[in-house]
Amino acid sequence: MTTLLATRGLSKHFAGLRAVEGVDFDLPEGEVRALIGPNGAGKTTLVSMICGRISPSEGQVIFEGRDITALPAHKRIMLGMAYTFQITSVFDGLSVGENVALAARRRLKGAKVTPAVDDALARVGLLDRKAQEAGDLSYGHQRLLEIAMGLAQSPRLLILDEPTQGLAEGEIAEFKTLIRELAGKTTILLIEHNMSVVMELADRITVLNFGEVLAEGTPDEIHANGAVQTAYLGGDHASA
Repeated sequence: MTTLLATRGLSKHFAGLRAVEGVDFDLPEGEVRALIGPNGAGKTTLVSMICGRISPSEGQVIFEGRDITALPAHKRIMLGMAYTFQITSVFDGLSVGENVALAARRRLKGAKVTPAVDDALARVGLLDRKAQEAGDLSYGHQRLLEIAMGLAQSPRLLILDEPTQGLAEGEIAEFKTLIRELAGKTTILLIEHNMSVVMELADRITVLNFGEVLAEGTPDEIHANGAVQTAYLGGDHASA
């Protein structure tokens, strides 16, 4: 498989705190990869360096074989990365459709925007709310709107940070269906606290602990890994 995203020796230190330390990470094209670990394990810091939201202290980020470590976040979007926190919060005063259109215009122009908006909203089950003000949506629906904003960019790599947080059971089931539809066509990096979601959707799982990769493998391999059980799955950690 072709590697779409890689990191080499990626590290981030904050005033002596080693949030991420020496992470080597390879994500093949078309894979659904889950990133899990205890609170404070460095997951969001790692993903923020991948997206260009923060600069690493050391190491490299490589996308499609190109070193993009020094590239700003907006240029990484143009290369085909979409990140729910980068597209970030919804504009409350704009309609649901207008929010998605803003995201779509990062990569599309003219008559191509509206079909992309409608397709993205239909995929997350929000097409019937297209004209509604985004600020009137429930928190769970705002999370789905953020995902639609990512999908509208037709990303090569879609990074979702805690996408099921705040979703009702039915919405989580719809989210799982959506990811299964995208699998193979879009490479997905998923930070997720809901272990049933992780175990059902991920092709492979990377476990971070104290800023370092503790383990990597299939859901079955991770579930059976003693070190992971001790650090995370078997402990009292309620969040990934």
